[in-house]
Amino acid sequence: MSESDPISTESTYQNPLIERYASREMATLWGPERRFQTWRQLWIALAESEQELGLPISDAQLEQLRKFRTKLNLDVAKEYERVRRHDVMAHVEAYGDQCPEAKPIIHLGATSCFITDNADVILIRDALGLIARRLAATIDAMGRFAVQHRALPCLGFTHLQPAQPTTVGKRCCLWTYDLVLDLHEIQHRLETLCARSAKGTTGTQASFLQLFGGDHDKVRQLEQKVAQKIGFDKTYAVTGQTYPRKVDAQLLDALSGIAQSLHKTATDIRLLANRKEIEEPIEKHQIGSSAMPYKRNPMRSERICALTRFVMSLQSSPAMTAATQWMERTLDDSANRRLVIPQAFLAIDASLVLMQNIASGFVVYPKTIEHNLAKELPYMETENIMMKAVKAGGDRQELHERIRVHSREVAQRVNAEGKPNDMIDRLRDDPAFSAVDFNTEINPLDFVGRAPEQVDEFIQEQIEPIRQRYAGESSLSVEVTV
Repeated sequence: MSESDPISTESTYQNPLIERYASREMATLWGPERRFQTWRQLWIALAESEQELGLPISDAQLEQLRKFRTKLNLDVAKEYERVRRHDVMAHVEAYGDQCPEAKPIIHLGATSCFITDNADVILIRDALGLIARRLAATIDAMGRFAVQHRALPCLGFTHLQPAQPTTVGKRCCLWTYDLVLDLHEIQHRLETLCARSAKGTTGTQASFLQLFGGDHDKVRQLEQKVAQKIGFDKTYAVTGQTYPRKVDAQLLDALSGIAQSLHKTATDIRLLANRKEIEEPIEKHQIGSSAMPYKRNPMRSERICALTRFVMSLQSSPAMTAATQWMERTLDDSANRRLVIPQAFLAIDASLVLMQNIASGFVVYPKTIEHNLAKELPYMETENIMMKAVKAGGDRQELHERIRVHSREVAQRVNAEGKPNDMIDRLRDDPAFSAVDFNTEINPLDFVGRAPEQVDEFIQEQIEPIRQRYAGESSLSVEVTV
């Protein structure tokens, strides 16, 4: 292949987030057409606001700008950029070629960051809105699963060792609550996101002050008008050339928070799949292994862990960028932000699609759950037995020691010899517990406390308000592509 030959998509690296994982909605949002149409939206908003405040911009010029807002000539812009080595000016010239009457007033008084930074906050705002809707849909699906299994007892774990029983529904509420907290944080980021608007080259608005003949009030009005035209009711109080890069660091903190929650949940699902208690959905013709046909690998959960680990690794980049913005700004933020911000959104979007898919199709094996719990339940019963023996006049410390000794012997029997758990039989034959009635059958629900009621309360207090808030939102695609 010569240097002049066109590069085919088959011969060059393609981003898997676009090819394999992210939804069409998120991939389109961060695509070049959407970005450059947003740039033109900003040039129109600026020109309209300047005309409204008295600058000599004609209706015909504005109409020409509006006519070509979505009719992009990207090939022309690409050639200009090859020559100019400046993306914003390349698009100014390409837009001007289509709008010759308006060419003199395109970008009037603005700096490049008027375009790039305002476009970024628009795209970030819309991407946050998509993420909020995906979170709400995932929370809804997980809530429905929690209700369905609110009172299904299962073995609880601390330190990944058997502990007091809980229920399948209550465990799902633990997963869901992390996502509820994440949604609150995303909503906060949306509520506090501002426009950069018309701040000028170093944030002093000097060029706009000159355009308006020193009229400070008109410059302030220009800033508010532009912000309102692009859908913001407030602007950042002060800026250098860019909006505060602190905002990007806070944004990645919020996206990383979602990643942390999803990674924890997906890991739990993988562990439960190993115990044959709960599995993610598997399609009829899905292959788990090229070598082992019988395998049912937790592919979706594993992919969530891979993608969310990537997002968590991105968290440090905006923090370092914010820390190294010298004086009014440096340009070492640009290439980094082009990579980090869109890809973080794309990876979180893909992970939420997967988690909603899993939550909507969990496969539960109650008999296996019951069997696994039954193996450990005699240990759980010992506390009740000890309390009954104390009530009948026994010494609590002596009884505790007797149970400890029996437990060690039972563990040896079960773990080393593969024999059944005979803990209750041992205590029944121990004279120290002769006053206890052992005829009552062990009921697993006696050990789960208020877990079922906690599920009910969690659904009502935490999930229902989210369902109501997002009830009118249009549905998003949830197709798992690969």
